[in-house]
Amino acid sequence: MVKGLGTVIYHVTDLNRAKTWYASVFQQKPYFDQPFYVGFNIAGYELGLDPDQSVARAGRGGSVAYWRVADLEDAVEHFVAAGATLVSPGHDVGDGIKVATVADPFDNLIGLIENPHFTLPPSV
Repeated sequence: MVKGLGTVIYHVTDLNRAKTWYASVFQQKPYFDQPFYVGFNIAGYELGLDPDQSVARAGRGGSVAYWRVADLEDAVEHFVAAGATLVSPGHDVGDGIKVATVADPFDNLIGLIENPHFTLPPSV
């Protein structure tokens, strides 16, 4: 039934600034770019930027999507150098799995996870 993470949407107050920041930090251009929504394809998963503040507001809201990374230290360094703020430094949560949390310039939380035990199934 559930096939895995599909889309993570961050609500932002300045869509153009957010588009520029996310394109830089994820080293991707958006595949969908409209005044009401910008979508990026990040390794087969969608990262959406939504300027509509009526449904949810920009900033920390209680849930955090964790994006897989090969090396947690390198990923944290990359995000912070790009303008993110370190919220929770990298730490081992057991069994060699490491997590960290940063906040984008719009105060949305971005989780980063290095998990040596998890791999995606082969593409069909």
